[in-house]
Amino acid sequence: MATVHDKVFVPFISKEDIQQRVKELADSINADYEGKNPLLIGILNGSFIFAADLFRHLTVNAEISFIKLASYKGTTSTGNVVTAIGMEEDLHGRHVIIVEDIIDTGKTLSAFLPEIHHRQPASVKIATFLTKPEALKFNVVADYTAFKIENKFVVGYGLDYDGLGRNLPDLYILKEEEPKSETIPAEA
Repeated sequence: MATVHDKVFVPFISKEDIQQRVKELADSINADYEGKNPLLIGILNGSFIFAADLFRHLTVNAEISFIKLASYKGTTSTGNVVTAIGMEEDLHGRHVIIVEDIIDTGKTLSAFLPEIHHRQPASVKIATFLTKPEALKFNVVADYTAFKIENKFVVGYGLDYDGLGRNLPDLYILKEEEPKSETIPAEA
């Protein structure tokens, strides 16, 4: 278990399973981008650990950059996407892989993708650590997904709860309150 602020989280996906899956994604990217020198664009803050681990497993020539977009406050989305740090790279003719920590509603990426496409890259794909298919409200489809999870709040491996919990090596899920049961007397 892990306590972050006022919430209790329980283990969900182990660091070993995470690392195995990240390696598998990197293997797919290596095969798809042989000779293409892709530019990975990590979305800060959440993707920095996933982006670093993914990048270390790449054997193709590749570059990495980061941009900061945000739409979360606490455990829910604010509904507003804010760009805090811009991107300097020229994307014209480049093969771009956007690296995201989690796609839940898809709002953040749906707001960011038009800006990427406006810069005329050769191709754009999305690699994400997590997706929450039940929560998806915008048409955003990842090309490389480590894990699909149910619509529950998680922390660890770069994901946070109000700034804390990113440094947990495993992924944790919010502990649900124990269901209350009622004792029914046996009939005589």
